[in-house]
Amino acid sequence: MTANTQMRQPQMGLTFQDVWAAMMETREQMKETDKKFQAMSQETDKKFQESKAEHDRMIAETDRIIKENAALIKDLGKQMGGLHHSFGELAANLVAPNLVAKFRDLHYTFTKSSCEVKFKDTEGITLAEVDVWLENGDYVMAVEIKGKLLQKDVNDHLKRMKILHDYGNEHGDTRKLLGAVAGAVVRKDTRDYAVKNGFYVIEQSGDTVKIEMPKSFKPKMW
Repeated sequence: MTANTQMRQPQMGLTFQDVWAAMMETREQMKETDKKFQAMSQETDKKFQESKAEHDRMIAETDRIIKENAALIKDLGKQMGGLHHSFGELAANLVAPNLVAKFRDLHYTFTKSSCEVKFKDTEGITLAEVDVWLENGDYVMAVEIKGKLLQKDVNDHLKRMKILHDYGNEHGDTRKLLGAVAGAVVRKDTRDYAVKNGFYVIEQSGDTVKIEMPKSFKPKMW
């Protein structure tokens, strides 16, 4: 993805913030349902007969939510000129295209941008998932995207960065690892907390994003 990628303009009255918020809500619903389903599936291995009714109910509930989310994303896609299918595609079109250019202004020349990148162990279990993954020969940056950024999200990303650091070491990746958090809504105290912990903070600005860091800011490298 290049810095010249142009973002589609929302149609039918949808604003950048509307789409961002809907995107985040959809993703969080699906993540929460997936967590419940995985937890229940593990318990089912021991008590299949006892939990069969609950198992069937959860599958039905999961199917219902997935169908509702698919319909929402499809509708958003129509209103945005054909943008559809998944959070990854929405993130790629709403946030990621701006990041390469914005970070170039901060002297990072990222040559590759990927969305919804999963890092798995040798057994295929997901250790960490990154919303937007920027990289070049010297640096990699993990970006966490939220509708409303909270201190809890910053703490979660700190834990994620540790996992990514260990993963890189185990796989011989010697590039410097950086972190960033993004939000359509970012309170000052949350912003200050993220900056204190060495994260770049990406905020909505009209139909694009901005990265305005204090002059004294020094990014943390994991």
